[in-house]
Amino acid sequence: MLTYLEFQFSLSPLQPTSDILVAQLSDIGFESFVEHEDGLTAFIAEEDFDEPKFNTLQVFSTDEFKIHWTSTGVQQQNWNAVWEKSFDPIKVGNDCMVRAPFHEKQEVLYDIVIEPKMSFGTGHHETTYMMLAHILENGFKDKTVLDMGCGTGVLAILAEMKGAVQLEAIDIDNWCYVNSLENVARNDCTKIEVFEGDSNLLVGKKYDVILANINRNILLEDITTYATALNEGGMLFLSGFYLSDLDMISAKCARSGLQFEKNLEKNNWVAAKYVH
Repeated sequence: MLTYLEFQFSLSPLQPTSDILVAQLSDIGFESFVEHEDGLTAFIAEEDFDEPKFNTLQVFSTDEFKIHWTSTGVQQQNWNAVWEKSFDPIKVGNDCMVRAPFHEKQEVLYDIVIEPKMSFGTGHHETTYMMLAHILENGFKDKTVLDMGCGTGVLAILAEMKGAVQLEAIDIDNWCYVNSLENVARNDCTKIEVFEGDSNLLVGKKYDVILANINRNILLEDITTYATALNEGGMLFLSGFYLSDLDMISAKCARSGLQFEKNLEKNNWVAAKYVH
């Protein structure tokens, strides 16, 4: 059984320390995060933990942030118990609720049930929330959709609920792949295929909409691939980066024939829409 390391971070000030720490931890392999009122809980597979890289994270050497932490080992199957202590339902707009199986169902148009385990994507993080908001604002009826870096599969699930007819959800992490399969079934979705892999799986494929909530470096590497896989007139939604990175992302999109249309912003995180 794979062992994860659970890090409990005490942060002062909470923001922007938490956002910066999440971004830097993501870059060195941390997979899941739970924010709480005085800090952050973060998880990484023990075999992926690089202690020298962790100890030299830039955020730790910045005088304006005070960060203290402890770490313990946790088995994968224990994640749900940790998660249930801190996961409240999330409402996006007036029509969408993301909740756990143990939460009471509420009367909304799009009721999404997610059990994330070690996967990223409950709607709590700003990037997931804004991507869900983008989906709510745009038409998906009869569209073909790719959810790249799908995590829990929550974006693909909402896209199917909004009328998409053929969807693919892809994640490089096996745990996310398995978890997305579980959540797709849990929400009675029948049009979503889930794959384990990376952007190499996109060769020769075409979509009307591509959703990619990953991180800045991977997005920059794969934007050209996304543009090639996007039908003329298609929509590309990108998130997982900060407002300060938007110009860089948009410039790469422009070189690939993608026009910036709008962006959402929440706590300095950005989710941007581009059209082919």
